[in-house]
Amino acid sequence: MSLEVDSILKLYGSQKALNNVSFKVDKPEVVGFLGPNGAGKSTMMKILTTYLKPSNGAAKVNNLNIKSDKQKVQQSVGYLPEHNPLYLDMFVKEYLTFNANIYKVSKQRINEVIELTGLTPEVKKKIGQLSKGYRQRVGLATALLHDPEVLILDEPTTGLDPNQLVDIRNLIKSIGQTKTVFLSTHIMQEVEAMCDRVIIINKGEIVADKKLSELRDKKEQTVIVEFDYRIEDAFLKKLPNVKSVINTHGFVYEITFTTSEDMRSYVFDFAHDNQLKILQLNQKNASLESLFIELTKL
Repeated sequence: MSLEVDSILKLYGSQKALNNVSFKVDKPEVVGFLGPNGAGKSTMMKILTTYLKPSNGAAKVNNLNIKSDKQKVQQSVGYLPEHNPLYLDMFVKEYLTFNANIYKVSKQRINEVIELTGLTPEVKKKIGQLSKGYRQRVGLATALLHDPEVLILDEPTTGLDPNQLVDIRNLIKSIGQTKTVFLSTHIMQEVEAMCDRVIIINKGEIVADKKLSELRDKKEQTVIVEFDYRIEDAFLKKLPNVKSVINTHGFVYEITFTTSEDMRSYVFDFAHDNQLKILQLNQKNASLESLFIELTKL
């Protein structure tokens, strides 16, 4: 078992940051750890990486006890914290070499992670000269240096532009084919794109633990369509399996269907038959977002 958390309690004075949290994660798997601000995500990650001690409970990482095998846990985990700590006066390769020497890994591995994380164009710059997105890549490269079996990533896509997002997303997905990746994020689309499973935490307690495939199998979907001019909702409600039609703004409509069949072709045919032009047509998987809002609302 890659991660094994058993009844972890973390107190800050009288406040419970984590309240008897338990879950297990096996390899290979990419797990999204979701929750609103202050829910306990970063606290849990700091406990798993031994930066914080739990007030009670137990946890293992790679079958190593976080209390009695602290140093071995640190050696076996790749960790990218939310606030990525970097030496801004060091050059990119200099910084990675510094960390490689700590882990006693080869120079070849340094070059591998530079290529993996797309740092090659910036490798001769000082870290302080890099954009936020490239600094995030340096942190991810550092976490990968010693080829750990478990990666713990706190908001790994923060500050990345759309092109960088695709690259890092694909990298995390590929790593997750052979290793365990446990990541937190606020971006639902990133969870949908990268993760096999989601664990949702709210007010220090686990409120959901589901495979993404279970969420996708729900018999409901929402299609977002934009026409070239406004039409009456009543016409769209004549489409098969329609649950609701909402004109969100301008000529954009969100149509919810009570079926798992992809209904975009029906919307396309409707537009064609009624001599409408479609300016955008997307399927919105609202199940994860809806579940998150439902379970974490005040």
